Amino acid sequence: MGWFVLVMAAGLTAVVLLVAEFEYDAIDDRVNRSLDQDAEEFRTFAASAISPDGQPLRDPEQILRLHLTTQYTDPAEVLIGAVGTPELPQLVKQGRTANEVIDADVVRQVITADGSTGTVPTAGGELRWSRVDMLPPTGGDQPAGWFISGFFTDAERPEAASTVRSLIGISAIALVLGAGISWFAAGQILAPIRTVRQTAARLTEHDLTHRIPVDGRDDIAALAEQFNAMLDRLEQAFRTRREFLDDAGHELRTPITIVRGHLELLGDDPAERAEVVRLCIDELDRMARIVDDLLLLAKAGQPDFLRPEWTSVPELTSDLDAKVRAIAPRAWSLEGIGEGEAWLDGQRVTQAVLQLAQNAVQHTSDGDPIRLGSSLIGDTVSFWVTDSGAGVPPEEASKIFERFSRGASGTRDPNGAGLGLAIVKAIADAHHGRVLVHSPPGEGATFGIELPGGTR
Repeated sequence: MGWFVLVMAAGLTAVVLLVAEFEYDAIDDRVNRSLDQDAEEFRTFAASAISPDGQPLRDPEQILRLHLTTQYTDPAEVLIGAVGTPELPQLVKQGRTANEVIDADVVRQVITADGSTGTVPTAGGELRWSRVDMLPPTGGDQPAGWFISGFFTDAERPEAASTVRSLIGISAIALVLGAGISWFAAGQILAPIRTVRQTAARLTEHDLTHRIPVDGRDDIAALAEQFNAMLDRLEQAFRTRREFLDDAGHELRTPITIVRGHLELLGDDPAERAEVVRLCIDELDRMARIVDDLLLLAKAGQPDFLRPEWTSVPELTSDLDAKVRAIAPRAWSLEGIGEGEAWLDGQRVTQAVLQLAQNAVQHTSDGDPIRLGSSLIGDTVSFWVTDSGAGVPPEEASKIFERFSRGASGTRDPNGAGLGLAIVKAIADAHHGRVLVHSPPGEGATFGIELPGGTR
């Protein structure tokens, strides 16, 4: 804003100076044209001057008097004649008040000056003059008379000075108004920037909830949107880190305690030592699985978590059917295959379905039926696993996909971390899809994922 005001002030100053120069040049031009006109009119009159009796006039004094009686001058204009010698000129005046400031001394300075125009100081101010020399009627090269036209330029300058003063006042007002408007506009323009700064100042690792209100569709609004999006990503990153740390601390505490307790009570008996080593290895393996699952959940929010491509749904379903049969001895069956291709990450979908199959195995016994299927309807692709276990109580259906949530009915793996279904949900969310659970009373449960596959 300071630079704007400075440039505006420089521009207005230049305008004032140019207008002042133009006004004073216009005065000088008008005065010079008036003096030239007076001199030319006198020359024309003197060349054809005729006396009252019809005879040509040759006497300079008579010509001057006759000419001056026919002239009407402006208040700032002076017409005067002089005859005789330059040292002792005799003045021929119009008898007007303006001529009272023109004395013999002023006339002497004019008629003795080099050139036919110039300026001379007088009691009435600076006089700009023009002179016409008159030769004597008897011949000779020394003037016998002089016609002088003058203009008091100081009388014309006040009007120009008033114009300049008015322009200075208007420029000052314009400068103040421009500074005020620019201050207000700058404040309005920079208000979102100030909000960004204040919002950034309020942000801490424990509070990333502040957002900037977006108003308009200009670059500032776009900046606010980008800043809010950045805060969303930061909040998600901090939340993911916090959840990872909380989950790791919550779930790893138990196996660490078990390993430590067994090591503290370790005796000298070889059989006892072997049993303790086996238990410790089991707990360490479980810790490794928990860490892997937590790392997978932490990576679920990253852009490179998925690598989607056009995938054949029938081939993917057949591969899933072959893989789940190796998990446990159950009566596996394939009840549906979707036809077509879908835009998805086949490896992540396989991971999710195998996790659902593992979950079904934990709630069934050897030889129990488990059904696997897929469908492709419109641009939506679905995969599901149906078991014949105890099912899911309605009160657990809304929270069973949360981290470390374990179903209360019929699980065969009480030592599980409760992260399997959370991983399934994370994979579905990464595909912008959703998880499904359907469990009629006494008929087992169906778990599935529904993804916007974008078929072709």
